[in-house]
Amino acid sequence: MRIGFLFNHDQIHQLAHSLPIAISLAAGGFAGEIIIATTNDRLAHEVRRLAGPLLGSRIQHVELGLTTRSERLVGMLGSMIPARKLLLYRDNLEFFRSLDMLVVAEKTSLLLKKRYGLDKLFMIHTRHGAGDRAIGFDKASAGFDHVLCSGEKIRRRLIAEAGIDPSTISIVGYPKFDLVRQAGRTQHFSRERPIILYNPHCSPHLSSWYKHGRQVLDHFVERDAQELIFAPHVMLFERPFVVTIDKLSVNRPGTIAKRFLHGDNIHIDLGSRASTDMSYTLIADVYLGDASSQVYEFLLRPRPCVFLNSHGIDWRGDPNFAHWRAGEVISDPKDLGPALARANGLHRDHYQAIQENLFADSFDLDGRPSSDRAAAVITQLADKRRGNVVGFSNFRAA
Repeated sequence: MRIGFLFNHDQIHQLAHSLPIAISLAAGGFAGEIIIATTNDRLAHEVRRLAGPLLGSRIQHVELGLTTRSERLVGMLGSMIPARKLLLYRDNLEFFRSLDMLVVAEKTSLLLKKRYGLDKLFMIHTRHGAGDRAIGFDKASAGFDHVLCSGEKIRRRLIAEAGIDPSTISIVGYPKFDLVRQAGRTQHFSRERPIILYNPHCSPHLSSWYKHGRQVLDHFVERDAQELIFAPHVMLFERPFVVTIDKLSVNRPGTIAKRFLHGDNIHIDLGSRASTDMSYTLIADVYLGDASSQVYEFLLRPRPCVFLNSHGIDWRGDPNFAHWRAGEVISDPKDLGPALARANGLHRDHYQAIQENLFADSFDLDGRPSSDRAAAVITQLADKRRGNVVGFSNFRAA
């Protein structure tokens, strides 16, 4: 039995959602081969850092590449679209055919089944994040043979909106939480001033950055009684243009003006490890955002939230914006100061209870490591494929 874990992205933010599962499988003595496949140096370095001595002993590490022709296409198209990610499947079909099971955190890998005919490859989706965006529950999600999800909210919407057979979904918790490190990497922040985390999404039709982001930064340039961490979605500034397919949209994130780089109360991080490993969501006092699923990671410890509705969205009652129930929603950065001033009181009197309910619905945590629960599901699925188990349905990892 050969199980592959594929990491095929420009950035490292998806690693934490499935790499802990591979580590748990290896540490638990899985009776088969575990292969981690990466597609660039950034991903390979992070895998080596996190998996440590298990690589080369219990886990094999394969670095996948492109043909010379595909590299040329990436050079022509890569600034606009994720050409490298898409071409990688075609150029490595022999590797994917060698696997019995493939574990992934994203959905472009379904090309292996839909375009390249690898129907016998059993594909498991770990998802990445526990957010509310509609794209997380589209019909493509039903293309996987099994889905691991964080909690009942995700399971419920996958069944209702994606049409997934309930027997092919397992609730396992949130493996990323298993990697959370103790806060402390950001000691340069003054604890004498409240810390606001501004975490806009990258999608042009959802993000507050394109219309209002610079006004948000200006607010903190002019007011140094608070510290700001500007840590947007890691893909916001990855390319000159941001293109989204869930609702076709294109925009330029632009550049960060010099006036934002000199204030001692503003810290800008456009994609370091700290922006993906919960360093900032753990240390911040207030979350300021729009559509990023990172708000749910922030709610691991309930604290005040403010959301910026830059697109005039009629969000009340919309499950795709359920997270906006966790704090006050404003539509103009001019309202940011008053919103931050009343955030603590509103949180205490109203929003904390809502946050706790939202978190409990999104994450099924029971004290056991989520990665171990996910590894137990995969082990049972592998046993079934070996013919050792007669049935498998809606397994809640024990």
